[in-house]
Amino acid sequence: MSSTSRIRELNLYRQYFDLVAAGAKTIEVRVENPHLADLAVGAVIRFCIKGTDDTCEVEARRVTEYPDVEALLDGEGPFNINPTATRDEQLARIRAIYPPEKEGLGALAIEIGLLG
Repeated sequence: MSSTSRIRELNLYRQYFDLVAAGAKTIEVRVENPHLADLAVGAVIRFCIKGTDDTCEVEARRVTEYPDVEALLDGEGPFNINPTATRDEQLARIRAIYPPEKEGLGALAIEIGLLG
């Protein structure tokens, strides 16, 4: 099995997991960590909730780099990231997860589509 065909496991908070599983969240936001450096279109991502058996598999349809979270929100549109929160609420929530030193790595918008 090649590295591009392996399944990536990424943790999600319940509120975001539920939006992904319902097909309402089509853009996942991550910072550019080294473990995501080779993430490419067609990759399968298995979202998990820590401490549960809940999983949801999606395919990466597009991976776009941005210099920071604000540029990502403006480029992708907040509705695609979380249709239940305003842009300002999302910015605050994302920055609570990723402090400035993490956001400084750059932001990734991963367009996702449900599998199965």
